[in-house]
Amino acid sequence: MKTLTKELRDAITPANAIELLKEGNNRFVDNLKMNRNLLQQVNETSDGQHPFAVILSCIDSRTSAELIFDQGLGDVFSIRIAGNIQNEDILGSMEFACKVAGAKIVVVLGHTKCGAIKGACDGVKMGNLSALLDKVKPAIDAEKTIKLDRNAGNSEFVEKVASLNVRITKKQILEHSPILKRMIEQGEIELIGGMYDVETGKVDFFDAEIVTAETLIEKESVN
Repeated sequence: MKTLTKELRDAITPANAIELLKEGNNRFVDNLKMNRNLLQQVNETSDGQHPFAVILSCIDSRTSAELIFDQGLGDVFSIRIAGNIQNEDILGSMEFACKVAGAKIVVVLGHTKCGAIKGACDGVKMGNLSALLDKVKPAIDAEKTIKLDRNAGNSEFVEKVASLNVRITKKQILEHSPILKRMIEQGEIELIGGMYDVETGKVDFFDAEIVTAETLIEKESVN
C-alpha cells in the first residue's frame, strides 16, 4: 500500500474518500488487513503528511480510527474525545485538517455501548467530565420516542441518543465553522456521520444524511 503523497491525496474526491473508508472497514471486518510497511511509512511521511480524511471519534479504546478503517501512517487525522462531541478546539483542528492540510472528508463517528453517552443519560457529575457530558444533553432532549427508563440501563435509549448525538454534532459543526461550511458549499469537502458497532467491528455510515454542496443548497432553498 502506497503512502499518500500530495498528488495522490489531491486526486481523491470527497466521494472517493468515503469509499476508501468503507473499503478499509470491510477489510477490518473480514480480517484482511492491507499489507503495509509502517516503518517505511515513517520515513516517507517524515517531511510532510497528506491525509485524505479527518475523523472525530470517541476516546473509547475499541474505536481507533486507523484500525477500524485499516489506514496507515499519514492517511487520516484522528480527533478523539469522550462522546465524540465538538468544541472550539476540535473545530479548529478540523479547519486545519481540511483548509490547511487538504483533507477531503469530515467524519463524525459514534459507537455502540458508549460510556460517555451512558454517563450523560444518567446525569453523571464528576469534575471536568460534567461539562463534557453536558454537551450530550441536546441529544438526550431530542430523543422523544422513549418515555420510560430514560437512563443508561435502557440500551435502546442509549443507542438512540448516541445516534442523535452524531447527527447533532454534525449540525453544530456546520453552525459553528463558517470555514468548513464554505468548503462544503464549494465542493471541496463533505461531512458524514456514522456509528461503529463494538460487537461486529462494522461502521454504519449515515449515507442518506451526508452533507454535500448539493444537499446544502437543497436545505437552504427549503428554508
